[in-house]
Amino acid sequence: MARALRLEYPGAIYHITARGNAKEPVYLDDADRRRYLKLLGEVVRREGWVLYGYCLMNNHYHLLLETPEGNLSEGMRRLNGVYTQQFNRRHGRVGHVFQGRYKSRLVEKESYLLELCRYIALNPVRAGLVKDPKEWPWSSYRATAGMEQAVGSLQTEWILEQFGAGPEAANRYREFVLEGIGKEAPKGLRTGLMLGKEDYQAQVKAIFNEELSRPGGVRLQKKIGSPSLDELFRGYSDRKERDRRIYQAYSEHSYSQAEIARHLGLTISSICKIVKREKNSIFNA
Repeated sequence: MARALRLEYPGAIYHITARGNAKEPVYLDDADRRRYLKLLGEVVRREGWVLYGYCLMNNHYHLLLETPEGNLSEGMRRLNGVYTQQFNRRHGRVGHVFQGRYKSRLVEKESYLLELCRYIALNPVRAGLVKDPKEWPWSSYRATAGMEQAVGSLQTEWILEQFGAGPEAANRYREFVLEGIGKEAPKGLRTGLMLGKEDYQAQVKAIFNEELSRPGGVRLQKKIGSPSLDELFRGYSDRKERDRRIYQAYSEHSYSQAEIARHLGLTISSICKIVKREKNSIFNA
């Protein structure tokens, strides 16, 4: 099955989610969550992103961010990759922490950004972990609502500006979020690759078609920010490690099975079997 392409362009806004491998927790304690937030702040500053919101649950996380330089894949590869290394080293584990690739959904700022901020803030409430979003310390809600200092590189200015000026803006934001308790998620959140009105979707599709029309556009789009196959397969010690890297090249970096087969001098059928076996071993572990 063809893998979805990621569209990256300067100024794009995304709702990002990533889940634990085999539905396992991605944070085992508060120390893990603090490490993740510290790393998130570093990546946001390094990549020049604008972070509007986040929520760390037990087996997944949500991010709401803008990429002024159109560099989502590069930063996300560092964020999830470095966190995986830290998590495994701290807990004496090996293998994947996250389930395949993260999911990214393009968001129109004017029509959906506030709704998504509310949706993300209410995740712990919908999950039955707390009754009020202010009781969950691992989201951006408390900082945006003026209850505590912002962590890392969180930017609350644009969100609060939508509710006026002065201290009352934070109060109105709190009221807005609480009004969402019991309401359905924004329409289209669970389906599709974009959240926006028709004009916005048309603009995004025009950018996408322009990218595809360029020589090599599909291939460049699929692998933007990814290491080369030479880098991915450099210095592996045995067949088990090779197979793990084959699955990584396919699942995390979007290389096709044909490309991997050509690079390694194997048949496409062999690569297909390896990918299937590695996937089964991960989800049945």
